[in-house]
Amino acid sequence: MYPVKCTVTSVKGFCSAGYKVGDAFYLKEAFIVEADTPKGICLHALSAMAPYLTAYARQTASDDWINRKKEFQCPDSTNSVVFSVERITEDL
Repeated sequence: MYPVKCTVTSVKGFCSAGYKVGDAFYLKEAFIVEADTPKGICLHALSAMAPYLTAYARQTASDDWINRKKEFQCPDSTNSVVFSVERITEDL
């Protein structure tokens, strides 16, 4: 399993969770979610991204579709937050 860093790349409108560009959280080993900044994690964004994050964190074949994913978006279409995702290969 790869740890995954999710970083806010854009905020359209008002994010009620308070996310700002540059904020991040991590999906770590054993599928533990750890907040960075802010200290909370939006349940709506996390629940929308969770199925993809669990696939993204796994070792997959090089041609697997999940390897092409670079961004995920929270489900609020009016006040959306976009997160970039990256697999972390060095120790956190």
